Amino acid sequence: MIERLQAQSQLEILKKERVKNELDYLKAQINPHSLFNSLNTIYGHIEKNNQTARNTLLQFSELLRYQLYDCGEEKVSLEKEITYIKNFIAFHRLRKDETLLVNFQLGTIEPTLQIAPLLLVVLVENAFKFVGNSSDKENKICIHISTAGAQLTCSISNTKELNETEPENKSKGIGVANLQRRLELLYKGRYEYRIINETNFYKSFLKIDLS
Repeated sequence: MIERLQAQSQLEILKKERVKNELDYLKAQINPHSLFNSLNTIYGHIEKNNQTARNTLLQFSELLRYQLYDCGEEKVSLEKEITYIKNFIAFHRLRKDETLLVNFQLGTIEPTLQIAPLLLVVLVENAFKFVGNSSDKENKICIHISTAGAQLTCSISNTKELNETEPENKSKGIGVANLQRRLELLYKGRYEYRIINETNFYKSFLKIDLS
């Protein structure tokens, strides 16, 4: 009887927490509506012949829309997550020098697979953040994502400066630390994450069992 009462009490606590989380999420959606209205206003004030600025704003809007609305679920389709990554790459590519080469290769993707949102993009963001900016050598980011059955493989590498420290040690590595924590919570025992840090390049390798 005591165990049953304790279980019921714990269930009630979980229900209250779930309701609170849902309310917080609904509150968070109020301001984004105003934000998107502001973005539409800005878009309308950009001259029509300035297609670069207009396209950049649209890409930013799509990135924001995905983060605010589509990521509310525990899992999203892998295809949708990859579309977000494509938009992320296109947007951040504009912020870099034209000498930067970005090689994005997409292998076979199982359409039924789902993944926790905003995991892979942490590694992509790191590559853009720490890629080298040398004037006398090639600056390059290589991204490859594919699946084999329920196994997702993501490999991301970037060139770096010779005196560059390890990316995860800069800026306290908040993004990578959060990624590792989420992997442990969501895919414990079902993922492999490793780093190769060489003199002139940095590579992240992530494999997750999404079954």
